Amino acid sequence: MKRNYKILVLVLLLAFASCSFTTKTFEDPDKDKLLIQVITYVLQRGHFDPKEINDDFSAEVFADYLDQLDPLKRYFYKSDIEEFEAFKFQLDDQLKEYDISFFNLTHDRLVQRIEESKAIYKEVLDTPFDYSIDEEFNSDYENIGYVKNKKQMKERWRQQLKFSNLVNYDDLIAAQETSEKKKTPIEIEGEARAETLKSIDLYYNDYIDDLDRQDWFSMYINAIVEEFDPHTNYFAPEDKENFNQQMSGKLEGIGARLSKRMDNTKIVELISGGPAWRGNELEVGDIIMKVRQEDEEEPVNIVGMRLDDAIKLIKGPKGTTVILTVKKVDGTIEDISITRDVVEIEETYAKSSIVEKNNRRFGVINLPKFYVDFEDYKSRNAASDIKQEIERLKAEGMEGLVLDLRNNGGGSLPVVVDIAGMFIKEGPIVQVRATGEPKEVLKDKDKSIVWDGPLVIMVNELSASASEILAAAMQDYKRAIVIGSKQTYGKGTVQNFLDLNNMVRNNKNGDLGALKLTTQKFYRINGGSTQLEGVKSDVVVLDRYSFIDVGEKDQKNPLPWDKIDSVDYTFWDGYFDYNETIENSAQRMNANEQLKLIGENAKWIKTRMDENIHSLNYKKYKAQLELNEEEAKRFDKISEYQSNLTFESLPYEKDLFKTDTILKEKRDRWHKSLSQDVYVEEAINVLEDLKMSYAIKKVATVKD
Repeated sequence: MKRNYKILVLVLLLAFASCSFTTKTFEDPDKDKLLIQVITYVLQRGHFDPKEINDDFSAEVFADYLDQLDPLKRYFYKSDIEEFEAFKFQLDDQLKEYDISFFNLTHDRLVQRIEESKAIYKEVLDTPFDYSIDEEFNSDYENIGYVKNKKQMKERWRQQLKFSNLVNYDDLIAAQETSEKKKTPIEIEGEARAETLKSIDLYYNDYIDDLDRQDWFSMYINAIVEEFDPHTNYFAPEDKENFNQQMSGKLEGIGARLSKRMDNTKIVELISGGPAWRGNELEVGDIIMKVRQEDEEEPVNIVGMRLDDAIKLIKGPKGTTVILTVKKVDGTIEDISITRDVVEIEETYAKSSIVEKNNRRFGVINLPKFYVDFEDYKSRNAASDIKQEIERLKAEGMEGLVLDLRNNGGGSLPVVVDIAGMFIKEGPIVQVRATGEPKEVLKDKDKSIVWDGPLVIMVNELSASASEILAAAMQDYKRAIVIGSKQTYGKGTVQNFLDLNNMVRNNKNGDLGALKLTTQKFYRINGGSTQLEGVKSDVVVLDRYSFIDVGEKDQKNPLPWDKIDSVDYTFWDGYFDYNETIENSAQRMNANEQLKLIGENAKWIKTRMDENIHSLNYKKYKAQLELNEEEAKRFDKISEYQSNLTFESLPYEKDLFKTDTILKEKRDRWHKSLSQDVYVEEAINVLEDLKMSYAIKKVATVKD
């Protein structure tokens, strides 16, 4: 489902109570029809740039929805699609009538075809593959057609499975070189197919079979709402809760990450500091068989249960107790009692490190997202954490700061305004505009400055929304030097999270979920939008994403770029020679052999990604594989790169390491990656240049 890889979005904490459409009441005994009624109403009246729901809109929803249902075109037949096409230009009319007959038809047919596919793939994998035949497999699913009959369907599955089986086949042949017990080619081929069968059985059992009608209906709803823009999304109740947890970095439960393996719910990670971790009774690899609440006499057997449903039973409010019947890694069965608590997901939060170069100390802060607790802004959030980390770094003698926003997909708008205000005295940070309403200028009104020294902001193509606001503001003020990709992601829109249950009076249909709705666009203080164009780095460096389509401009239905009037603001008066520093950095980066190699690797990866014709002849496959491996050897130096910089945790974290070995391991891995990061190395070089420039100019100013 798309929910597993959506990029984090910018969320504006405004109440919908001010919107005129909230006075309408909605009623329908059918929950699905009620959901359609509420969502279409909100889209038309609340979206920043509402689309007309007409035949063109219908055709787009039709195509995108079917593509999501069957992206590999291995379920539906051409006859199915022809039957569905009767609705191609009717979905707009169905939406207006809250009619879900198209969804019902496609869902019922999909369930039927999925069941049929189980027999097909098992039949295909029951027959040996002949890898001496000279045939090719086309993985360009977007441009291949649907099959006409069962014979063609079986052939499509055969080619797909034969191609995926090649990896297992090659691995087993390679293992023969060091194995004492030699196997025949027939035995190897049979073992490879058995591994492929096991993998696809797991895929169906752990994912496909776990999807119920409501999951598929959520996909249909999203095919509708995402026609308005890429960041308007429907969140089913479970997804809504997960989103809130991601944004706050907190959850209430036992503090364990779970996954489904066949019919079992297995522990794959214990979250450092959580109740399960503190109790020291659960282990990674343990299987949870039954769950009992403290006020219940009988446990619930969760073997074979959907993972989402099992998690609901295991999670619960702080202070309550849950009793888990667990099959331990060693095979023994135990009842383990755990008192639930608030669990902080450490990877969500800002972290800092200190590094020394030429007797100068510099700080690095990594911010994964602009997190916030929606229900309590004053509790832990990215702004309060960043301020605390800066103060700690200052106490250690920091002379320059690197703020790493790479891969940061955004978060809360009030939080980013607060963070930007830490680096300037006061002034505008970002402009926000809704359709038909005057623009709003969000300002830093706090005259205090948390950090007035040299500042470098690191970005890449996945730095989005709130990251772009911060980078753009600091760039416009000439407060920081931005190092990174040619441009950032390019998401210049603001979303509002609307609980759909608040739209329905006396709702007896159960939780309706939520709609993340694009309601505004934001603009730089110089008037330009970051929509599509993103923020252009002061110093541009190539990275692995440089030639891959990952930005807003590469998404479906993005809103256009535009511009509004600028606001008054004053450049930062910090005595730094930014132009010379940027020029020096650009020269260093252009001459850097490591970066040249990274750029070549990015182009090579792009070429490999664009290949969609693959040989199913093992000799040809192996020859191409060996050629790719030989070509890839010249990029080995990328991972072998090592700077002369050593990164350390701050004293407060070192104290935590005494009792938290998991945190120490995570920090050790992070520090190692920093020492091998050519971009961080250059950021430190820039800070050093800025510090020297600051010292010289400040002395010169005093003499004048």
